[in-house]
Amino acid sequence: MRLDDFKIWWKEKTAQVDLNLLIFLLLFLNVKLVVKLAAILFIYWRRFDLSFKFSFKNTGVSLFYPAMICIAVVNYFLYSLYNENNYSLLMITGIVFWVMCILSSHQITLFVKEGSLEKLNNALVLFFLINIAASLINISSILIEIRELNPYRYQGNYQKYFIGTGDYIRGITFDTSTTNALLNAFGLVYFLQRKKMLLSVACMVVLLLTGSNFTNLLIIACLIFLFIFRSNRDQKSIIVVQLMLLIVFMVNISPQNNNYSLNIVDKTLGRKKTVILKPTIEIPITAKPDSILNPVEQKVKFAKLYLDSVAQAPSLALVVSKPLTQIKKDSQPVFKPIIPKVNIHAPEYQHRQDSSEARMQAITYLNQIEKQAEAKSEKIDTVLRINQAPGKITAFKQLAGFLQQHPKKIFTGNGMGRFSSKLAFRATGLKIAGGYPARYIYVDENFKNNHLSVYLNYFGKDTGMHSIANSPNSFYGQLLGEYGIVGVICFLGLYVFFFAKRFFRLTYGLPVLFIMAGALVTEYWFEQLSIVVIFELMILLNRKELDEENLTKV
Repeated sequence: MRLDDFKIWWKEKTAQVDLNLLIFLLLFLNVKLVVKLAAILFIYWRRFDLSFKFSFKNTGVSLFYPAMICIAVVNYFLYSLYNENNYSLLMITGIVFWVMCILSSHQITLFVKEGSLEKLNNALVLFFLINIAASLINISSILIEIRELNPYRYQGNYQKYFIGTGDYIRGITFDTSTTNALLNAFGLVYFLQRKKMLLSVACMVVLLLTGSNFTNLLIIACLIFLFIFRSNRDQKSIIVVQLMLLIVFMVNISPQNNNYSLNIVDKTLGRKKTVILKPTIEIPITAKPDSILNPVEQKVKFAKLYLDSVAQAPSLALVVSKPLTQIKKDSQPVFKPIIPKVNIHAPEYQHRQDSSEARMQAITYLNQIEKQAEAKSEKIDTVLRINQAPGKITAFKQLAGFLQQHPKKIFTGNGMGRFSSKLAFRATGLKIAGGYPARYIYVDENFKNNHLSVYLNYFGKDTGMHSIANSPNSFYGQLLGEYGIVGVICFLGLYVFFFAKRFFRLTYGLPVLFIMAGALVTEYWFEQLSIVVIFELMILLNRKELDEENLTKV
């Protein structure tokens, strides 16, 4: 193909894709904050439009975002937070995050309003294809490194992969594997409802590779719902295939993930583990040395050996009665090839305890919190017990206890970045949720004694404890703890109603709505500035498709 022919082909293909949307998604979903800022600058350079239209209805930008800023400002003056050292900078940082949410949501609205459905859908398809390719590169690099077909059972290299293999499948965003899992969950139902079966199965494969047990539960619920209520024969067949893939993965490819999930469920429900006593292997007395036997046992050993020799006498007589040539023939040794087996008990196959600087810093900080609490005669539940509930359950209990102890803060919360949020973790200076200037570190006592202590307790332990189930991160906890009941009302009335209005008309938008509602349990997704953008794009895109379909019918 000549260069001119390639240019013509490239123009034809790119003319069918909204490249601005594609580039914006690839940049904005990147884990680095500076890249997200570059995405905002890029899209406003390409389309400079500051005519924000906030609305209660399903047009314009949701009023939820400015409402969060207003509640934060009210708390700033209500609790005289301007008198606290370093809080003003934290306040400004938090407002910047919400402003970025507004800017991205505004551009997504403009994309859907002004763009053609074909170009928008093609851009979304291309984004998922790039992410699938990046995820496959992730798993391929692991396979090349370990030279094994199944890294989910590979215990070498100090169990670097094994049950944690999915953590390395981060896709094109380079964010956590949970982000990649949720993106592929969105893509799975999006392609399934649009009858792009191969792409739907590809998203399911990548979703399984991430090893996100919580996302697996969400997608199982979605697939069962779609199978019963919203699928034709072809879609039902693909749903069955996807569920079979899930079963095969959990049973044969990564059974450790399955066992881990069951263990978390048992802890959440407060079930006690059934202790299975392993049968002890009793050594026969004839195999024991005389030095450890008393006189009576030595006589018993002698008698047993004598009886055994008598019992073997007939077979020995039969051997003697045989001709010498037959004995030699029978006594020919049979050699079998010995295939050396890997010694999984060797040091390189055992999990090496995490001794990173971040973990050591977390342990040191947790010790300081406990010593300060002990000096003040305060009780902090940071003791990790064998049958203790997962950290997320403990965090919700702490939230309930905090509101019970401070009833005045039920209405507007404890203030932005002062109880449970990515901003609160960032401001500790521990580099848990990104960097923060050391001289402006801010840690509220209520945050320190509750969700921060839970996080440090679990994530200061070995890597086996580092999971979603033990993380206190949750948007619902953030909403109630930092913005109170007023924040919850704003979220339900200004955001959920904004996107869920007439939800029964949605196709792929309905399961996407369910997945997003479940995902908010696991992380501060609005501050994460990632999957919320894809969620809003899909919902608005689905609505536009339905509106145009109704117009054509009329």
